[in-house]
Amino acid sequence: MNKLVVTRLPQILTPSISRVLIRPFVTGDKNRQSRIISRVCMMSDTEVRKTIDRVLSEFSWRHLDFKKHLLRHFAIVEPSIITDHPLSDESKLLIGAYFTHEYALESAALFNPSIVPHPNQSDLPEGSTRFILSLRAVGEGHISSIVFREGTISAEGEVIIRKPTSYVTEPTQTPCQIYDKDLFNRKLTELRINREIRIQIMKKLSDSFTLAELTRAIEDDSSQNPPTIEQEESIKTILALAYSNFTLVFDETHLTSEKVLFPFTSSQEKGIEDVRFVMFIDDDGSCTYYGTYTAYDGHTILPQLIETKDFTSFKFLTLNGPAAQNKGMALFPRKINGQYVMISRQDNENLFLMYSDNIHFWFDAKMILRPTFPWEFTQIGNCGSPIETDEGWLVLSHGVGPMRKYCIGAFLLDKDDPSKLIGRLREPLIEPKENERSGYVPNVVYTCGMLQAGDTILIPYAMSDFSSSFATVSLKKLLSAMEAVE
Repeated sequence: MNKLVVTRLPQILTPSISRVLIRPFVTGDKNRQSRIISRVCMMSDTEVRKTIDRVLSEFSWRHLDFKKHLLRHFAIVEPSIITDHPLSDESKLLIGAYFTHEYALESAALFNPSIVPHPNQSDLPEGSTRFILSLRAVGEGHISSIVFREGTISAEGEVIIRKPTSYVTEPTQTPCQIYDKDLFNRKLTELRINREIRIQIMKKLSDSFTLAELTRAIEDDSSQNPPTIEQEESIKTILALAYSNFTLVFDETHLTSEKVLFPFTSSQEKGIEDVRFVMFIDDDGSCTYYGTYTAYDGHTILPQLIETKDFTSFKFLTLNGPAAQNKGMALFPRKINGQYVMISRQDNENLFLMYSDNIHFWFDAKMILRPTFPWEFTQIGNCGSPIETDEGWLVLSHGVGPMRKYCIGAFLLDKDDPSKLIGRLREPLIEPKENERSGYVPNVVYTCGMLQAGDTILIPYAMSDFSSSFATVSLKKLLSAMEAVE
């Protein structure tokens, strides 16, 4: 390890209080909504115009398409209007403003970065690589979302991060267009849905079906066979599963750094946490970016999958099977022996390997790594998807030692049979320095991915769950420092 030099870079990404997302501010109390709307309706045209002009003056420059958002939020509460009197455009905008607020999504923390090559590698100097960095952003209420940055690394290892604009935008959401009946039914079985209601509803559906068809099947069955209280809960779960598979689409004109993946479903209510993106190359040479992450509703951690080809359109899909559990799942960048391969953590202590012929279903897991050295005795986990080298699959790990101190390590898996451990670092690759020890969770360095650029491994890493920085290390020297495992 004496010859293994890790270079920390000067760039530090810190939380920003100025980047705010425009969000609905809608109470569930319909009577209160009606009272607020009625107060606006009682204002004179002059008062309405004066008030909305002030709102536009204060806030429109902080957001793209500000009026569009106000009208969208007006539409949410429009059913609570108790008059048939037509409203002016100004009144609609003002009502929308009363049901809108700003959310500083990265005001508390910006950490746990993941990194992948950018889909667009054109117009770059020779040897340079453009990348997309994803980060976990935390704001008020400890709600986690995913934000992005763009950057480049040169042939000499110089890293430049593109400064983000002040704008932050959300996508439009559509439910999954088509559901596969077999896959959907298998997930319902796994969730232990009431067998009778599951069979009744599924038999009304074709091999593939839409959300509208599912809703209609549920309504038809409920009218014919009024559900029990237990069956009503099962119906809610069936619909929740359907809504957990959806697509988000951003405006193509928006920059990558202006996009945010904010919680959309009840399973994500408290956050989208620690996404690990990988550029996956399929057998036909096509490229898809997959991101494994955990959805958190305040009580339950649910492993999920994001799929995108362009970082403009994102599919959110469930991960299924008894082995799809806990945190820290990371997909290999290609199939091995015709199967998808995933590193996982099943027991909060050791690392496991899983194979599957279907990326959405994971059944069996084999332990491949146990805590061995003092700096990882409490637990080990993976730090993102492996990188394929001539010597084997390089994987970054994290280890937790005394005083809950997190360090980043590395190990090597056999190229043809990644269930075989062939090398690992005895000492940490990166451990928190004094200026990295203070933060939301002290004494932690952590990453969700790395990028290879020639002989350079670029590692973005979080410092004590507060901010993020970068380090580089020579791939050749890192592999040479591995201690062989028999």
